[in-house]
Amino acid sequence: MNWDNLLSTKRTGQEHLKEVKHDRTQFQRDYDRLIFSSPFRRLQDKTQVFPLPGSVFVHNRLTHSLEVASVGRSLGNNVSAKLLHAGWGKPELVQEIGSVVAAACLAHDMGNPPFGHSGEAAIGHYFTNGAGADFKHMLSEAQWTDFIRFEGNANALRILTHAFKGRRQGGFAMTYTTVASILKYPYASHLGLKKYGYFQSEKEMFQHIATELQLKVLDEEKGIYARHPLVYLVEAADDICYQVMDIEDAHKLKILSYEETYTLLTAFFDKDKEAQEFDKIADVFNEVSDLNERIVYLRAKVIGKLVALCTDIFWNNQEAILSGTFKKGLVDHLTGTELQAMETCKKVAFKRIYKHQSVVEIEIAGFRILGTLLDEFIKAVINPDDFFSKMLLPFIPEQFKVEKDAELVDKIQSVLDFVSGMTDVYALDLYRKISGLGLK
Repeated sequence: MNWDNLLSTKRTGQEHLKEVKHDRTQFQRDYDRLIFSSPFRRLQDKTQVFPLPGSVFVHNRLTHSLEVASVGRSLGNNVSAKLLHAGWGKPELVQEIGSVVAAACLAHDMGNPPFGHSGEAAIGHYFTNGAGADFKHMLSEAQWTDFIRFEGNANALRILTHAFKGRRQGGFAMTYTTVASILKYPYASHLGLKKYGYFQSEKEMFQHIATELQLKVLDEEKGIYARHPLVYLVEAADDICYQVMDIEDAHKLKILSYEETYTLLTAFFDKDKEAQEFDKIADVFNEVSDLNERIVYLRAKVIGKLVALCTDIFWNNQEAILSGTFKKGLVDHLTGTELQAMETCKKVAFKRIYKHQSVVEIEIAGFRILGTLLDEFIKAVINPDDFFSKMLLPFIPEQFKVEKDAELVDKIQSVLDFVSGMTDVYALDLYRKISGLGLK
């Protein structure tokens, strides 16, 4: 792979149109288009880790995505500067890598359903253990696997590129490069790998973009491609933010004490080799007595350090990344003090945060709510003339509606589009209405 092919301003669904000059660059337009979109705004009411709302403001999907975009822009700008200095790629496009990565970071969670990652599991559970299991023999193996292993990453690609009813071709009409930069798993679901990057409904779009950007084919028979290099920067920004910010949120919610949080964050710095950093921390703490603000300062220092380290890891492994032989993410290649500190944060997060009662409670609720919504609305679209179906179908927005004679897979997918796009609060409210729980 090479940067001349990897950076493209072609847009999905607008390949036939002549490119028009704008005050903003093409990649800046991608960023702005996402910021002003309804699916992005709905992230403000989707769970990141902790339930919404609370007496203490913690991260939701929207604030998380904005922070990831900020970190991603820094990583992209760092790599852009190195590429420009080395004379690689078209300068007018290379200098915009920060904008590309920031836009992709905004979009990376747009396909996630309500109730955090448990929402994905709840959808899969409906098709494996719920009423959805009846559809197994009515769908192709690949289509069935898409449903039982519902994947937010694949759903993000669908949201960005699919022409929903009444909408234009190409979905958001994003540049090929921005779309490719969210494809963490460039292969289909039926291969049995842990995650995947596209539903069968977007297979043609995926292959078109991969071909246009000349992503390397790693396994032609299985249809496995190498990641676009910028995916590694998007992934690193996400890894850095959720790992560090979850620790900060846990401190605000008093799940972790100040002393525990201080120890976790200062562990990213070597007390012997980076004594000056601890001197700076001491100077700041002499001025700042607010414990939350102290943690904010430490978090910022940790993120800054990890951005610099991940930039170097990317640059030092660029040949392997471009050849498709680089394994795992940039954060996984940390060493020494930083690696040990990151691993400690992961262990603490798993034991103390992700298993916290408030988190488990919303996961349980998500299973019940999403299972019920899927069951009722899928029955409604399959049997539209049923009395109860006629009362339910008006709840489905026009863009997600399908014709009576549509294929079964399209009917099911339309309900998944509807349900996965809901906010936590709307899903709960609709669940109560159709279950009769909202009556007084």
